[in-house]
Amino acid sequence: MEIERKFLVKYLPENMEKFEQKRISQGYICTNPVVRIRRSNDDYFLTYKSKGLMAREEYEMPLTAEAFEHMLPKIDGILIDKIRYMVPLDEKRVAELDIFQGTLAPLRLVEVEFESIEEANAFVPPAWFGDDVTNSGEYHNSNLSKR
Repeated sequence: MEIERKFLVKYLPENMEKFEQKRISQGYICTNPVVRIRRSNDDYFLTYKSKGLMAREEYEMPLTAEAFEHMLPKIDGILIDKIRYMVPLDEKRVAELDIFQGTLAPLRLVEVEFESIEEANAFVPPAWFGDDVTNSGEYHNSNLSKR
């Protein structure tokens, strides 16, 4: 079960260069249900996600680079390119800050994953987080890929 909240970004945190970053490209073979292919740096994945907003089932399996490239022409919609910064919030949580490239620029979103719905509901976001868009399917990457 994936439990996460998603926010727009009011402003970028300081010292971005010190955070771990991943270069991500992802496309959607299907958006209902969600079936995604993703390249994250040199790792490749096929992911299935169930319906839902804050909480949903997620299954991920590794792919080879060749399998990713083979499926790439089969995606529905645009290929999403983004740079993800892993921003530590505390000893337990990391914010995944996505800065979209290409067609979706200058969009910036940040997600935080939780172990329970109660923990997610109790979360107080830092000042650099903007509007909470967790309950808006508009900001699911699967929907963004249709733009």
